[in-house]
Amino acid sequence: MPENHARKPEPRHDGASEVPTVPVSSTPAEGPEASEPVHRRDRQGSKAAGKSAGNPLLGWLKEIATVVVIAVVLSFLIKTFLFRAFFIPSESMVNTLDVDDRIFVNLLVPEPFALSRGDVVVFRDTKGWLGPAPAKAQGPFTWVQDGLTFVGLLPDNSEQHLVKRVIGLPGDHVVCCDAGGKLTINGTSVDETYINPAEVPQVRNFDVTVPEGKVWVMGDNRNHSADSRAHMETDGGFVDLKDLEGKAAIIAWPLNRIKTLDNYPDVFKNVPAAR
Repeated sequence: MPENHARKPEPRHDGASEVPTVPVSSTPAEGPEASEPVHRRDRQGSKAAGKSAGNPLLGWLKEIATVVVIAVVLSFLIKTFLFRAFFIPSESMVNTLDVDDRIFVNLLVPEPFALSRGDVVVFRDTKGWLGPAPAKAQGPFTWVQDGLTFVGLLPDNSEQHLVKRVIGLPGDHVVCCDAGGKLTINGTSVDETYINPAEVPQVRNFDVTVPEGKVWVMGDNRNHSADSRAHMETDGGFVDLKDLEGKAAIIAWPLNRIKTLDNYPDVFKNVPAAR
């Protein structure tokens, strides 16, 4: 007799049920309740994308500011430890240096690298060779110029520095002049090929021995240079090594004069060491 009850499926030997599994549809349910979270997610995604993209102008300004800061920091470090720019205001070093030349000075001379005869050096005027500094005219952007000079982006034009060529090192005996009108250093005459050839140098006699810690300096434009010869009443005309800013290495401006500066080793190669 047939049974009215539905036949229960018998369990399979492997323990799995024979009842078919209804797959869960991956299609989102229809209706406003289901679509609302999707729209919210879309709006949140759009906001995130807009935030990540950012304002292009703001991004550009940030990049420019970063470059400027890096340039200023590097310039300050270079100016403090390696090179410093100076402006040439006078004709005392013509033809080697012209008025309005801009030069870079190697700050590693005289320490840790040694100074040599013939080096062109920049030094601070601590002995009053230049007289009192003139009052500086103040303008609305003077602080900008001072700041750029401080960090090394502009050359120092304070006019309280001098530039000359080292002729005598500590211990050297420097005399002007021998029978031929030439300087002698430690008894040896030198042929100064760097002197301005436009004029014959006037003979100004002197006989000095350079003390320890000092140097004797002279300009290449001998007839127009108030150098050690002109200041012998002030500490013998000698310049303290501690006042040296460094060795002038390169003419950086104007562009048609860019070159490295020579210390003419051949001029001094036969000069014996100081006794």
